[in-house]
Amino acid sequence: MTPRYELHCHLDGSVRPGTVADLARRQGITLDGPVERLVTAPDGCGSLAGFLTYIDVPLLVLQTPDALSRAARELVEDWHADGVVYGEVRFAPQLHGRHGMSQDEAVAAVADGLAAGRAATGVRTGLLLCCLRHQTPQESLAVAETALRHRDKVAGLDLAGDERLHGAAPHRAAFDLAHSAGLPCTVHAGEAAGPESMWEAIDVLGARRIGHGVRCAGDGALLDRLRRDRIALEMCPTSNVLTGAVPSLAEHPATRLLAAGLPVTVSTDTRTTAATTLAQEFAGWTAEQERLAQAHAAAAAFGTEIFTAS
Repeated sequence: MTPRYELHCHLDGSVRPGTVADLARRQGITLDGPVERLVTAPDGCGSLAGFLTYIDVPLLVLQTPDALSRAARELVEDWHADGVVYGEVRFAPQLHGRHGMSQDEAVAAVADGLAAGRAATGVRTGLLLCCLRHQTPQESLAVAETALRHRDKVAGLDLAGDERLHGAAPHRAAFDLAHSAGLPCTVHAGEAAGPESMWEAIDVLGARRIGHGVRCAGDGALLDRLRRDRIALEMCPTSNVLTGAVPSLAEHPATRLLAAGLPVTVSTDTRTTAATTLAQEFAGWTAEQERLAQAHAAAAAFGTEIFTAS
């Protein structure tokens, strides 16, 4: 089997349902229904906004360092079971302070969990921090500052959220700060909105990778730019169908863009919310298609561990 690389995976959307249930019990939180129904988006979800509501319950229980560390460690174990040799996980540390946990404490907790997972499985990892489009520029700048304080643990900066409702430009200061320190950046774009959101991600925020990017196919100049500058597309087919970004897996552009020479990579986005694995994402692909996508992912990885033999 071709070694797998996952570049686009959100921690809060990838917590095992059983872990959500256990953490809720330990924290005295009563869940309003069966946990699988609360954390897994249904086929008829139909929008990014609807999809994101299924992350609310995992976020509710990920408000302590121990919970974050456990979720990160278990994700690495799940990567190992899925044939992943290098995985990047992203999360927004500013969303985990409901009980007073600081961003620094949240980052340290996730990093500790990743380290424990690496020690147990040998899977190499990278950690990305997410700014959020609906938050203020000052909040995004604080996330970037947190990333730089933990430059030994953090491999990159991301901008997540609904680009249809919120532009990227207001967050430029955070990304300028990241660039000034040599921290690579990725931006969610071309999922809820069209090619213009991808141009903004590249030209305003300096994105080296694009999260999703499924709506790029109709813009020839954009395709040329992505191909020329080797700006990787972090495509997540099952998630893209659930959010309504594409109508069906059969109509997903990943393999067509791959054949056209674009640096397409494939990820799960959210292993629990989308109820998927990389093995499932590559079902129906040829061995050569998967090999090429994995080569693109290895080349686009932000972390340094992937290049260090152990």
